Amino acid sequence: MSTGYKYIPALLPSVLVLRLLLVFKMGQSLCCVMNVADDVEELRVALRSCPPGHPRRFQSLDNLAVSLRIRFTQRGVLSDLDEAIELHRAALELCPLGHSDRSAFLHKLAISLYTRFKQRGILSNLNEAIELYRAALELRPPGHSDRSSSLNNLAISLHARFKQGGVLSDLDEAIELDRAALELRPSGHSDRSGSLNNLAVHIQSRFEQRGILSDLDEVIELHRAALGLCPPGHSERIKSLNNLASCLRDRFKQGGVLFDLEEAIELYRDALEFRPPGHSDRSMSLNNLAISLRDRFKERGTLPDLDEAIELRRAALELLPPSHPIHSAYLNNLAISLRDRFKEQGVLSDLDEAIGFHRAALEHNPSGHSDRFTFLNLALSLQARFVQQGVLSDLDEAIDLHRVALELLPPGHSDRSKSLNILTSSLYVRFEQRGVLSDLDEVIELHRAALELYPPGHSHRSYSLNNLAVGLHARFKQRGVLSDLNGAIELHRVALELRPPGHSGRSTSLNNLATSLYSRFKQQGVLSDVEEAIELHRAALELRPYGHPDRSTSLDNLAGSLQARFQQRGVLSDLDEAIELHRAALELCPLGHSGRSKSLNNLAISHYTRFKQRGVLSDLDEAIELHRAALQLRPPGDSDRSASLNDLAVSLETRFLRRGVLSDLDEAIELHRAALELRPPGHSDRSVSLNNLAISLESRFLQHDVLSDLDEAIELHRAALELCPPGHSDRAASLGNLAGSLETRFEQRGVLPYLDEVVDLSDLDEVIELHRAALELYPLDHFHRSTSLLSLALSLCTRFEQLGLLPDLDEAFGLYLQLPQVSHTVSLSNINAAKSWATSAEQFRHDSALLAYQTTLRFLDQHVATLSSSSRHFDAVKGALSSFATDAFSCSVRNGSFTTAVELVEQGRAVFWTQLARFRTPLDELSMSGDTGATLAAEFKQLSLHLRNAFDKSTEDQSQHIRQMTMQWDDVVSRIRMLPHFSRFLLPPLFSYLQKAAEDGPVIIVNASKYSCDALIITSAQDPIHVPLDITQTEVLKLSLEFQSLAKGFGSSDPKLELLKIVSVLRKLWNKVVGPVVQVLGELILPGSRIWWCPTAEFTLLPLHAAGLYEKKSLNLSRFYISSYTPTLTTLIRARQQLSRDASTQRFVAIGQANPDGGTELKCVASELAVVAQRLAPVVSFTSLEDSDATVQGAFDALGQNQWLHLACHGIPNPKDPFESSFAMRDGPLKIREIIRSHWQNPEFAFLSACHTTVGDKSSPDEAINLAAAMQFSGFRSVIGSMWTVDDDVARQVVSVFYEHLIDGSGRLDCTRAAVALHKAMKSLRKKIPLEQQIVFCLRLRSRRQFSLAQSTRTLGGTTQDDQLAWAIRALTREISGIVRSIQRVLQSASKLIAPGDDALPKLLRQFFMQHTL
Repeated sequence: MSTGYKYIPALLPSVLVLRLLLVFKMGQSLCCVMNVADDVEELRVALRSCPPGHPRRFQSLDNLAVSLRIRFTQRGVLSDLDEAIELHRAALELCPLGHSDRSAFLHKLAISLYTRFKQRGILSNLNEAIELYRAALELRPPGHSDRSSSLNNLAISLHARFKQGGVLSDLDEAIELDRAALELRPSGHSDRSGSLNNLAVHIQSRFEQRGILSDLDEVIELHRAALGLCPPGHSERIKSLNNLASCLRDRFKQGGVLFDLEEAIELYRDALEFRPPGHSDRSMSLNNLAISLRDRFKERGTLPDLDEAIELRRAALELLPPSHPIHSAYLNNLAISLRDRFKEQGVLSDLDEAIGFHRAALEHNPSGHSDRFTFLNLALSLQARFVQQGVLSDLDEAIDLHRVALELLPPGHSDRSKSLNILTSSLYVRFEQRGVLSDLDEVIELHRAALELYPPGHSHRSYSLNNLAVGLHARFKQRGVLSDLNGAIELHRVALELRPPGHSGRSTSLNNLATSLYSRFKQQGVLSDVEEAIELHRAALELRPYGHPDRSTSLDNLAGSLQARFQQRGVLSDLDEAIELHRAALELCPLGHSGRSKSLNNLAISHYTRFKQRGVLSDLDEAIELHRAALQLRPPGDSDRSASLNDLAVSLETRFLRRGVLSDLDEAIELHRAALELRPPGHSDRSVSLNNLAISLESRFLQHDVLSDLDEAIELHRAALELCPPGHSDRAASLGNLAGSLETRFEQRGVLPYLDEVVDLSDLDEVIELHRAALELYPLDHFHRSTSLLSLALSLCTRFEQLGLLPDLDEAFGLYLQLPQVSHTVSLSNINAAKSWATSAEQFRHDSALLAYQTTLRFLDQHVATLSSSSRHFDAVKGALSSFATDAFSCSVRNGSFTTAVELVEQGRAVFWTQLARFRTPLDELSMSGDTGATLAAEFKQLSLHLRNAFDKSTEDQSQHIRQMTMQWDDVVSRIRMLPHFSRFLLPPLFSYLQKAAEDGPVIIVNASKYSCDALIITSAQDPIHVPLDITQTEVLKLSLEFQSLAKGFGSSDPKLELLKIVSVLRKLWNKVVGPVVQVLGELILPGSRIWWCPTAEFTLLPLHAAGLYEKKSLNLSRFYISSYTPTLTTLIRARQQLSRDASTQRFVAIGQANPDGGTELKCVASELAVVAQRLAPVVSFTSLEDSDATVQGAFDALGQNQWLHLACHGIPNPKDPFESSFAMRDGPLKIREIIRSHWQNPEFAFLSACHTTVGDKSSPDEAINLAAAMQFSGFRSVIGSMWTVDDDVARQVVSVFYEHLIDGSGRLDCTRAAVALHKAMKSLRKKIPLEQQIVFCLRLRSRRQFSLAQSTRTLGGTTQDDQLAWAIRALTREISGIVRSIQRVLQSASKLIAPGDDALPKLLRQFFMQHTL
């Protein structure tokens, strides 16, 4: 993103020309102009008539001297002035001490010496003039008629010496003399306006030195008073108009009050009217007005002001001959305005013309001229051309010119600080170009020196603070020293305080502070920094309206900050707004504009980012086209061309990875080669280009298997490594890159067709040594260490496979065993390393396998604790741990650790829902547990946010910061766990807790892993029971795919053939999976009992509840047990804890949408809702929403007021992005993303009469991201959903019977009856609807109803007599045993409580037997 920083530009002093003319005229006014009728030659004749000794010789000498000086003022011949001075000296010698005219002679000689100083700049002339003025003043005591003149002229000379040497005592004395002279010139005095003006000029010099605004205010009031003494027609009125205008402009420059500038412009226009064409001073008025119009352009960005300023300056320049003393100043001023227009419009001819004028100005100022530094604006124009064309000689010349300017201003000079700032500007640009840190260090030291010249209260202090902050920020970006960045932020804050609303520099300070905060956010990940940056950028943008020259910069900067916030929060509106802002910035940079290429690049990057988020190829295509356009604007020689080549190459390579079009990859390689050529040895980005080209060549090798590409990639990585010597921050990464390429080459060459051939292990040996070297560079707590450790371990395992040397294997697993000791907060790289450990342990049958799984899942738990609940973070975790929990389950089962298996599979599945629950339930409970808990909850949330941001933007320089935050995070978690009832905060649940899920009936975990397929039956009273399954994961996957294929075509093919295929799948499920489980369940529970299935992996996509042989009098699961589903045990436990708090009114809403936006019509929705209303309206508070009322917002409002829901509409699954799955409403989709953000009060039950509501992301079935799961998470205790397409008419029939059985005996709805109600509904419709519609619905979560044996036996119809007899015998035996045990307990209790002879015991026994009658 663009930084928007602005250095203080080298400005020609606004009153330079005015001061030159005033001094010139002042010299004339100081002369005692004599009414000499004769010319100089006649006076020479008169002098010859007064030889030495003549009493009037001194007067003749004086008369000739005065006449010569007057002729000098007319003709400018210095020999006249030199002769006049010698004549004045001779006259003074003839005027002895005590002579009445001595003071006048002293005065005249001083005037001539002062005049010669102004011409030649010889300081000794000025010093002598000052001493002569002092001597004359002593001879003119208070009351003397000429005392005010002596005071005035001595003040002027002292001021001139101050301007040369910068000695403040000279300036202070001059001001005191001016005040004394003004007192001697009261109102009505003919010279009062002159004294007011002189005092104002000198106080203004003090303001320029010390920056005390009260001085400037006094100057303006003095000039107003002087103007009041010069009414229209007065000879001095024009001078007063100019002086007042100049000071008002200066005050505008300090305070930013536009009214001052507007008044100055009007005063300058008035002055110009008094100087019509032909007036000798018209050029000065044209120039002054031009200066103020340029200022208004800089403030408002209005181009007509700048255009008028340029035309005025051209006109002023035409009025001055090349020999005029201020001709060079006018050349310089016109050049500056042309450079301004170039910056605005990017027309190179303006810049070239400006440089030509600057060079001409320098030629008019000979070497040694005291004002030469003011014309070194040539340096700034050369610098601008360098930025445009990239010719380094322009930049080097600019720096040399600025150094010359600085040498002309010794310490103490009033303009030294300005020259320091100008030099730092050029050095900073050269640093940006060449990356030489010594240039940047010099920049910072020069800015510190400049700041010392602007003490608190100085009007320029804010600019100096800004510039030093910019330098520190730049050095932070190079070296990563956080103290530099923090220092920059504090300096920007102080500068902003000095620029209140209305100040002309406020938008710059807002922008620069925002940019620094953005950098700190990128470093530390503190979201509040980027939030503040966004608000500051918005404020800066408001101060830069349409037409402002910096508006495009503000648009780009605000866009960049929004894009950064998007990276953290994943809110797409931020990214969309960023793109629109970049577009707006691009519109402000039309073809030919110097900033267009940068705007094109910024917009391209935003589209690339959105592509990475949404995967929409049109974004990537547009990014590529924008990069191409930017590249065209950066021709060979442009300093940014290599960056454009690189950016375009990266985008093309990304498109190749997406589409596989080799031409994209080939072009990317050629672009990387071109970029590399522009980054020769010594270029700061050469190693980046070497690396990028190497990566692209490796990608092409993987496509074509051309070893020359891989060999070249290896050589490029070697070259990049050489540019990262020991101690270089990128050395470890470069070692890893080279190792990776060598490993690829070994894998390519190491696979030999004949076993007796010897494998060349040289590449692999080097790989191992490189990985060792890289690992040594990462300390134990470095967040990249786990990745480096993993690479070395895998390489060692590879060599073990080749040579069979146990030390390699032992070393590899020794490295893996270091992983559990990770001391910092876990990142995805740690998780991947631990996951690889588990894979290797399985491969080599190492006894650390179970520890590897436990470590990985512990890492997962720690990592997700710091994540937000956004789907973007879920996607990252999902990709890292696909199928891992099921493999961990299998490992535990194979090791006989059944309780561990339950804990691990629970820990590693449904990560997203687990994380949402963590941030919704435990933290809520913690916040409500008291003041301590609330404080700890807030602290935990804040630290988690900071850690997440830090990991998303992890760099080398963040290691220490991450370690510090990790320690704080661990400390907060430890303190939370010390609170009552929070000892297991953020820890995975133990089996003792998970077992509660089986309180109402067994839960069967059915697991598919590539290592084994197993089932564990969880009961409430014993350890899990293992049921091995005679099926492989591949077979389960094949069965799942077969059934999903069938489900897509339900109702569209031959019904008999369809039925045969469905039954075939359900029989396999029974024989391989469900049957073995049922056989074990028969030893544990009674027929008709409730069971809960908790399937994993591919089992989640199969209808376990419908498994069976489907033959006459055959075994089907639905004839033995009533099935429900739960995604995890914790979900089931949590649902049971959500008790209804409203026992009085039951509020039910039925929502039906038959004609959704963009969807097909559902014909039976209205009749289905009518059936629901008919069944429920008499017993509950019933509301119905249909058609136009069934909108997204309408549904949300209704769900906020009702606990019971029936939803009949289209269900739209989105397998690619399950969070986009939705219910179709009239005005659009009601998405999972919106559902999970809801906070509905005490929801009870939801019947989702829609298609595919239990279908989610097939690539990660264990995460159960589907519509039904979203409703569960939002609070519904029981949810009925569908596994595939639901027939519209079938849904109506099922609903009718279902709600009939959902009402209990008291006439109230009871969600605990949902399973039985659904079971009975399907049983009653078995002969009326197709098989696939009989099994489409399934109940998720639980009911708490206990079933008696009598209820259970009623579900046995359809089994064989032998089966029924076996079930009955087993059930009867268990029932009798239970009765006997109960009688024994009753008798034992009764014997203690009932006295002999009491008849209470027989009553108790009768009551007991009545309750247990078969």
